Amino acid sequence: MPSDGYPRRRPRATRSAEIVERVEAHVQAHLGARIPLARLCAVAGLSERGLRNAFYDARGMSPRRSLLERRLHTVRFALRQAGASETTVTAVATGQGFYELGRFAGAYKGLFGETPSETLRRGCSAETPVPATNEGKHAGTN
Repeated sequence: MPSDGYPRRRPRATRSAEIVERVEAHVQAHLGARIPLARLCAVAGLSERGLRNAFYDARGMSPRRSLLERRLHTVRFALRQAGASETTVTAVATGQGFYELGRFAGAYKGLFGETPSETLRRGCSAETPVPATNEGKHAGTN
């Protein structure tokens, strides 16, 4: 404890990043399951507003959008790694919990500028790596 007698708090950005990473790990461990916002709040130990603020601090977007983009990036990586003869877009998308394939395809195209099937056809010949963060364009809805 510092000499003034008050405990020092970690910077808000650090706390937010830790909270977001904990929530993202929980979501990753429960892929395909619908996780209510209340559960994510419980995992984070925050109210809905607190969780939203943590995501905006750490990712610059809402929890829903951030988690959607993370899943879309995971699908893109899997499509790039696989050949068109090895898998299907449907198999990869449903493996990440996307069951409304029309909405998935629209969100994917909105984020990456190409359809999932185009990514699969190109495979590993794609010139740019999958970003590790959720920066850039936004997909779908909040």
